[in-house]
Parts: sequence; structure tokens; C-alpha cells
Amino acid sequence: MSSTRTVRGSVSGRVQGVAYRMSLLQEANALNLAGWVRNSADGRVLFLASGTPESVEALLEWARRGPALARVDSLTVKDVEEAPPATFEVRF
Repeated sequence: MSSTRTVRGSVSGRVQGVAYRMSLLQEANALNLAGWVRNSADGRVLFLASGTPESVEALLEWARRGPALARVDSLTVKDVEEAPPATFEVRF
């Protein structure tokens, strides 16, 4: 029996202008997650990810590092009960 985990995340550091959003999108798609990612006006990257607990945890592990040019200072995660979109998308 497979359950679903949905989280909201907030990543701060050097995470805008370094392909963090697109890299997170690729990771989420590779893990078959649903959700979204977007830049925040205050310099953070925000995301919602939903899927198997193992896949969500794998994305969170990746999010703590990010792509090569990023510098992640902090990752804040909260489990939520929110319906994700059907796929993983970039929001603006």
C-alpha cells in the first residue's frame, strides 16, 4: 500500500539565477512527483511536491544541495494537505 506525502518547501541562499527552479523541476519529474516551483520576490525558491514518501524525501535531499551553481543556506519544509496539480510545473 503506497501513501502520498505532500510538502511545501522554501529554499534560501543563492538559489535564483542559478537554474535552481529548472533543476528542481527536472528532479521532480524524474521522481514522478506532482507540484510546482516558483521564485519568490524575496529571493527564495518556493515549491510544493507530492508523491510517494520516498520520492518526496529524495527531492528534499536534492533540494538541500541544489544544482552546481547554487548555495543553499536553508531549507524549510512543512507537510501539508493540499491538492497538487496533475504534473510538476514552473509557476511565475
